[in-house]
Amino acid sequence: MAVTLDIADLRARATRPVSTLPPAAPEGVNLAATQGDGLGCHSGKATMRAAAEVNGLSETLEQLRQDYPAGPHDQPQSMCPAFGSLRVGLRMRRTATILSGSACCVYGLTFTAHFYGAKRTVGYVPFNSETLVTGKLFEDIRAAVFDVAKPADYDAVVVINLCVPTASGVPLRLLPKQIDGVRIIGIDVPGFGVPTHAEAKDVLAGAMLKFARTEAEQGPVQAPRTGRAERPTVTLLGEMFPADPVVIGGLLEPLGLAAGPVIPTREWRELYAALDGAAVAAIHPFYTASIREFELAGRPIVGSAPVGHDGTADWLDRIGEACAVPRATVETTKNRMLPMIRGALAATPIKGRITLSGYEGSELLVGRLLVESGADLRYVGTACPRTPHSDADREWLEARGVTVRFRASLEDDLAALMEFRPDLAIGTTPVVQKAKALAIPALYFTNLISARPLMGVAGAGSLAKVINAAIGNRHRFDTMRDFFAGVGEGHAAGIWEEVPQLRTAVASAPRGKPAHDPIGEMA
Repeated sequence: MAVTLDIADLRARATRPVSTLPPAAPEGVNLAATQGDGLGCHSGKATMRAAAEVNGLSETLEQLRQDYPAGPHDQPQSMCPAFGSLRVGLRMRRTATILSGSACCVYGLTFTAHFYGAKRTVGYVPFNSETLVTGKLFEDIRAAVFDVAKPADYDAVVVINLCVPTASGVPLRLLPKQIDGVRIIGIDVPGFGVPTHAEAKDVLAGAMLKFARTEAEQGPVQAPRTGRAERPTVTLLGEMFPADPVVIGGLLEPLGLAAGPVIPTREWRELYAALDGAAVAAIHPFYTASIREFELAGRPIVGSAPVGHDGTADWLDRIGEACAVPRATVETTKNRMLPMIRGALAATPIKGRITLSGYEGSELLVGRLLVESGADLRYVGTACPRTPHSDADREWLEARGVTVRFRASLEDDLAALMEFRPDLAIGTTPVVQKAKALAIPALYFTNLISARPLMGVAGAGSLAKVINAAIGNRHRFDTMRDFFAGVGEGHAAGIWEEVPQLRTAVASAPRGKPAHDPIGEMA
């Protein structure tokens, strides 16, 4: 569960100088005003963004705008984006995470983190209006960091500013870069600056890669736990099903290559090995901050992934070019692998019209696999942005008549559902809910689709069973719709549009019954 750090105790035990702290009470601050509500989450994105720029974070917000452009509408509807950064830190060994934000936000984030299996304490530095505007919140965060940063326990401490501290300009950049050898990573992940939790994973991953790259440039660094690979490696960018890196490793082995670390990594030392790769496979092409660090390290970036027959063939070609693998070796590998993938696709066909949407970032890859499996895919919506490294997938899908929508809103996904009336809708919770209300079979993308292998031969037949079973259950939806027809709709919706009114009392009421029956006479 979330832990509220005892700031008074931490400050008492902190022995380091605090000369870099902001002034205790900035000139011109009306301390009486701090007793009110102050700047809260309810202020709205525009107000909070303007406040953050006034309070010295305009450069941070501008970088977020460039890395994660919003698109045609303000923001996709999804969970708090900071969950992505929180998840990355909680899955790393010897890494502590401290949140700075409103208590309600911290509760929701920690609840979700533990719902998804986190088994680690989350630090929390509370605040009120006074500590926020006087600069004491930063002092409290700094004290907490010094208390937690013990080299015997941690390699890194991650501090995450949520919306209100970011809007108020809490300057995590002034935290020390390291304490007794423990790295201090301070990031701002406001909901008004980072559109999705998938991109928030990149915010922290990119910050860590930047730190690790700087360390590697300054001298020798720690080797991976399992030692350096004997073959050149391909770093895998983006979270994926645990079996997929193994499958990719099998595809790379005939090329004389090996699968490197997956970004986000599970411990700090893997960051050095990731930067040491011969190339980077941008499985999730929207990891813009991470890609920037790899490019600064001189590593070529290869988009898309080995999904389906066509995707695997194209990916092997481009990996071979990026890693200077002889063309004959690449062709031999393709001749060995592609027939097996084609056979797996043919053995497990998918028949039916499908719409697909999600916010994990692998939606276009799943779309390619569905099309090659025989599905009549009409629409792919993703909450993530279009980038140069997603163009190959987009072009392939569009050439086959699939509508692709980046930064898709819930309204976009529902419009596709209503237009195409699919045999199966794959999407987010509200899309699935709407589809089932229309008696259309539906599957939740995150838990039932993205949590399956997608790469190579293993991915070729992984989706067919669950999708065909769902499509085959349509008659059950028809039965339920017919049975419950009219329930909860119209006059049976259980909602009174007006306050019930009592009718005029009946003069000739039967003996023994009151002339005025409030219950029986409600309109």
